[in-house]
Amino acid sequence: MRKFIGAILALVVLVSCKEEKVVVNDELVKVETIEKPPITHFGFNLDHFNVVHDTVRRGDSFGELMLKNKVDYPKIATISEKFRDTFDVRKIKVGKPYVILKSKDTSEVAEIFIYQNDKINYTVVDLRDSVKAYKSKKKVKLVEREIGGVIDHSLSMSIDTLGVDYNLTFALSDIYAWTIDFGRLDKGDKFKVVFEERYINDTIYAGIGAVKAAYFEHKGKTIYAFPYISDATNNILEYFDQDANNLRSTFLRAPVKFQYRLSSRYNLKRRIAYYGYKVRPHKGTDFAAPIGTPIVATADGTVTESTRRGGNGKYVKIRHNDTYSTQYLHMKAQNVKRGDFVRQGDVIGWIGMTGNTGGPHVCYRFWKYGRQVDPFKEELPAAEPIADSLRTDYLSYIQPLRDQLDCIELIEPTPELEETLITYNP
Repeated sequence: MRKFIGAILALVVLVSCKEEKVVVNDELVKVETIEKPPITHFGFNLDHFNVVHDTVRRGDSFGELMLKNKVDYPKIATISEKFRDTFDVRKIKVGKPYVILKSKDTSEVAEIFIYQNDKINYTVVDLRDSVKAYKSKKKVKLVEREIGGVIDHSLSMSIDTLGVDYNLTFALSDIYAWTIDFGRLDKGDKFKVVFEERYINDTIYAGIGAVKAAYFEHKGKTIYAFPYISDATNNILEYFDQDANNLRSTFLRAPVKFQYRLSSRYNLKRRIAYYGYKVRPHKGTDFAAPIGTPIVATADGTVTESTRRGGNGKYVKIRHNDTYSTQYLHMKAQNVKRGDFVRQGDVIGWIGMTGNTGGPHVCYRFWKYGRQVDPFKEELPAAEPIADSLRTDYLSYIQPLRDQLDCIELIEPTPELEETLITYNP
């Protein structure tokens, strides 16, 4: 009997938030209970709803999902028409998770729709009373991490063997895009990075955060990289080296970031067997890469052409200033239209095989004062260094970061690792 009463007491403590009085052995006992915390997610108390977790499937549309969950068509139309800037119902993607919070009464009408854009960001469509939609994000914890390695085959493989997110490779390629050709690294090149990793609820990994400091040793030359806001008015953050020089150049070295090879260079005396070895000048530089590889603008500018024409296939042409223009040929598809302003590194299209081409590549053409030239032989202008008034502050700011980088241990590839890498890269 006492065991039974004890079980009742335990149950009361777990599920009630009120003060209870229980008779035990003819004595009235006062029991203080602990309130069960509500289950909250996305800013809502899930105890107040019937919760449905699912993912967008092939053929699903926002309208169909809402109609299946008893939402009136006028509300669906309101979301589709008035909240397109916040939630474009035409762009929900297959495989993206979503949550529907239904009313707890017998009608089980969908009251809240939550679309998870990624691990951190989500969009809430509130269907109660007056319809509204807004974007929000989960709380993220930033954890600093340090790595150091030696290149054996490629930067991406070296980073992967250190157990780090592959996206760190892209982050480093952006930082060093103007100073290091990551498609032509040497065995023995060294790198060190101090960066942040993002976690949700302390345990769920949510991707790479900011790169706080980096070091690269390539062909015997050491290049540090530190983020610094040199333009406080526009809050522009850029990366500078150990001597306060801007790592950014006016033009990127290539219109493709990774997985490319130079299949044909600018050559005014090129001869082709197919044409009887007659001179057929090639006024572009060909970057071969798989179909669908993103093509990026090599500098800021305005799109003057985005069309398809003859042997050029689908292409984009950008005017950067009175001196320079660039053109990108043989695209699978363009991502910009005439009149668009693009920033350096923006994706303007994807590699394809349109026009006269024997394989997937982008023919990159470069104009200076209206004449096509070889971009690899041009001395292109560099970005401005840090202003003299900020130089002392910058050098003071980077000193502890530089000391931290210098203390990071380099992890050498092991013989077993080298054998594995050779298997993957014969």
